[in-house]
Amino acid sequence: VQLQASGGGLVQAGGSLRLSCAAFGRAIGTYAMGWFRQAPGKDREFVTGVDWSGISTYTSEFMRGRFTITRDNAKNTVYLQMNSLKPKDTAVYYCASEFRGSGSFRSPPGLWGQGTQVTVSS
Repeated sequence: VQLQASGGGLVQAGGSLRLSCAAFGRAIGTYAMGWFRQAPGKDREFVTGVDWSGISTYTSEFMRGRFTITRDNAKNTVYLQMNSLKPKDTAVYYCASEFRGSGSFRSPPGLWGQGTQVTVSS
């Protein structure tokens, strides 16, 4: 079972990126999926999550209105659309999953993917 994140890169402030997280080895249909990030010298923080049904989403207040999570169970993939990027959004972004989770990820995820670097230049 593996979560593989991709789509990171270098973007100018104000730009957009879309990250993808593909699951291999199991279907994501019964798993809450989420995104976290970790900036240099800082703790890993919750960004956004979607519950296993795809109905409920949770987004950190600091990214609300700019970041959107969606899931495509048919493709076994979850996406993070990031708009109006700021230099402080620079971090390694990780996807994660939790069996039948709410998407709020108040407890540590059951599975982490590897990270993808996002760098926002000013």
